[in-house]
Amino acid sequence: MAGIDVHQHLWPPAFVEALRARTELPRLEGSTLHVRGGTYPVDLRDHDLDTRLALLDRSGIDVAVVSLQTTLGLELVDVEQRSALERAWEDGILELADSARGRLVPLSAGRPRSGFQGVAVGADALGDLEALAPTLDALRVTGLLFVHPVAADPMPGAPPWWPSVAEYTAQMQRAYLSWLAAGQERWPDVTVVFAILAGGAPIQLERLASRGVDVRSTLHSNVLFDTASYGRRALELCIETFGVEQLVFGTDAPVVDPGHAIGALRGFGDSVERLVRQDTQPRLLA
Repeated sequence: MAGIDVHQHLWPPAFVEALRARTELPRLEGSTLHVRGGTYPVDLRDHDLDTRLALLDRSGIDVAVVSLQTTLGLELVDVEQRSALERAWEDGILELADSARGRLVPLSAGRPRSGFQGVAVGADALGDLEALAPTLDALRVTGLLFVHPVAADPMPGAPPWWPSVAEYTAQMQRAYLSWLAAGQERWPDVTVVFAILAGGAPIQLERLASRGVDVRSTLHSNVLFDTASYGRRALELCIETFGVEQLVFGTDAPVVDPGHAIGALRGFGDSVERLVRQDTQPRLLA
């Protein structure tokens, strides 16, 4: 069963070299990535185009939507350096997408740009919708908005997994609720995809209902949730809350092996897997 993976990351060679040349965060030293919140091993073979296409083949993925992960902490870099890093990634990923002959669909970093299918932003961007308004207005015409966590510091003494499990999920819940509170009514025609199930947003809707909000008013066909890093129980709750049509297949490769997301969906049977991996996806790339 093939389809579209809406959540992958890929570093073009020029972007890797730009990270290597840096002395401040984020930077790459050998095979170690230094970012706000810690250091992480990186296997640069995962960012080789042929290696990635082979991964798509093994995973039964026709097309991967690729974005520059906002967890690198570029928002902390001065404007000129940030612009240079983003341009290195965008120019490089367009070249890789051209070589991949349609199997890679890139999202631009933070603002619309010709040649990209949409825009990827950090979760904190939804805290200032006025600043994001020009991007959202542009996406009314075509493309999608992909919302992804941003860099976070670990709690002192916390284990290495703390940022991705505690901080990222909290960020995504805030972003999703910000969209419900102030974005959805103004931009109901913009397709918004929240990474990692919006940090477990279905759980918060019950608490929202306890504060007098009609949960049915939060259900919108243009708001979608990617499956990356979650298993059967979380996906089942999301399906019961929003319906299977609001789930899109995402893996977070190469950070997470695609087999995790594929296995979680497969447990629901062929019809659900087909809906999430195939039938829902084409409207993202219309």
